[in-house]
Amino acid sequence: MTDYMPFAQKALNDQPLTMDESLAVLNTPDDELLPLLQAAFLVRSKYFGRTVRIQMLQNAKSGACQEDCHYCSQSAVSTAPIERYNLMAQKQIVEGARMAAASKAHRYCIVISGRGPLDREIEEISQAVRSIKGEIPIQICCSLGLMNESQAKQLKAAGVDRVNHNLNTSEAFHSSICTTHTFQDRLATIKNARAAGLEICSGGIVGMGERDEDLIDLAMALRDVKPDSVPLNTFRPSAGTPFENIDQLTPQRCLKVLCLFRFLHPRTELRVAGGREHNLRSLQPLALYPANSLFVNGYLTTPGAPAQEVWDMIKDMGFTIEVVDDRQAVATS
Repeated sequence: MTDYMPFAQKALNDQPLTMDESLAVLNTPDDELLPLLQAAFLVRSKYFGRTVRIQMLQNAKSGACQEDCHYCSQSAVSTAPIERYNLMAQKQIVEGARMAAASKAHRYCIVISGRGPLDREIEEISQAVRSIKGEIPIQICCSLGLMNESQAKQLKAAGVDRVNHNLNTSEAFHSSICTTHTFQDRLATIKNARAAGLEICSGGIVGMGERDEDLIDLAMALRDVKPDSVPLNTFRPSAGTPFENIDQLTPQRCLKVLCLFRFLHPRTELRVAGGREHNLRSLQPLALYPANSLFVNGYLTTPGAPAQEVWDMIKDMGFTIEVVDDRQAVATS
């Protein structure tokens, strides 16, 4: 049996795994999964203890996207039967924040479809954020597509804490999942958000046909970005998209990838994100050993576990929920 503790020790010493070590993590035999999870938990517990951060998404504008992202049911090349609507009214966005707070969410993420936000959308979202910040002690993340620095500064001035903009996959594989924007376009948006003083949330999607080396390259590219949060989505195919027949993940594979990202991002919030319920299934609770964050109440166009179910899972695993109280994070069971 492989000894996985040296991987944990390297992470605790802020040393990246080599390509061969990273491949060894991804190719861990299924019957050695528990020792691998224990090594990842050693790193997770060092920096995050046994706390879990909950986040809730608001799909504030759905469908009608100009981009050709092959994995996405909202893209221009998708015929998926999803709900389509323009930007929600401000009162709906604010109500979503109230629901997030009631779900013990640490952070509320406002997401819109499209290549990038219109100026009027930036203004309307900014007004909604000001209302939220005046009423609800919750952090705000926005995922609005490609943005320039001026737009990012407007969000920062309104009280937005963080911008999500995923790299999604390796630079080498990016053209296989999208041709209407580049990997470098994504890096530019992250640079603009950081220049505006915003925190960065950036991660990827696992299971779109990429090689192990692509996952490792993604993890290493994110080390260069140094995001405050890494959401790791596991691909859930949608009928009507170019990737509708790609469904190759197992729960064990998902857990191995989470462990790799924990080793390579030891101090960073790691969120088991979209596709959790579909791909991890009955092994969802084990994701809390490498990851310290997750979503409640669904994703953009697919349902997810309700808050009470997630609270019970966290409690049953002996973890506690980290919530925001007067803008300070505290632990609650």
